Amino acid sequence: MPVAELPQRHPAEWRRAVGHPFLHAVRDGTLPAAAFDTWLVQDAGFIADLLRFQARLLARAPRQAQPVLAGGVTALVEELAWFEQQAAARGLDLAAPALPATARYAQLLERLDAADVPTALVALWTIERTYLDAWSGARPGAPEYREFIEHWTAPAFAEYVAALEVVADRAGPVGTGEFFLEVVAAEIAFWDMAVDAR
Repeated sequence: MPVAELPQRHPAEWRRAVGHPFLHAVRDGTLPAAAFDTWLVQDAGFIADLLRFQARLLARAPRQAQPVLAGGVTALVEELAWFEQQAAARGLDLAAPALPATARYAQLLERLDAADVPTALVALWTIERTYLDAWSGARPGAPEYREFIEHWTAPAFAEYVAALEVVADRAGPVGTGEFFLEVVAAEIAFWDMAVDAR
């Protein structure tokens, strides 16, 4: 089964992840800046965790997947630098402790380190596809959030997600989608965390 079919097999869960109230509030401008800032700080922590996971996955991935994963690692390093710039401009402390949803997501990534490579690739694709679809659904966004939405829906990111889909499909058959559902649940919890922090 191609990985692109996974969202279609779990439509309710997928809709909750990519059409979350947090995203609607970003789009219409009703999300308080404090809630967005909470999410931004926690997402920077998640990106650091994802970078570690992806670097380890790169080392054990099949040769045909390595160029895509290496490009993703480089992009994550650049993304962390961008987060640092945004945090400085907004007066945010990126060293703030991880909230429970962020810590649970980090634990999921640690479990994926022990999973077989095809499973880990599907999970990585799920993480990035959820992110792309979620922010694409928030476009164009309220003026105060538009820069962020444009950053997270840039054509280069969409191309990367498409390339991940190809390597995930080539790596091996998709199983039951267990980790797909776990990633989607983690994404929903991450949005919930920011809304609950208001």
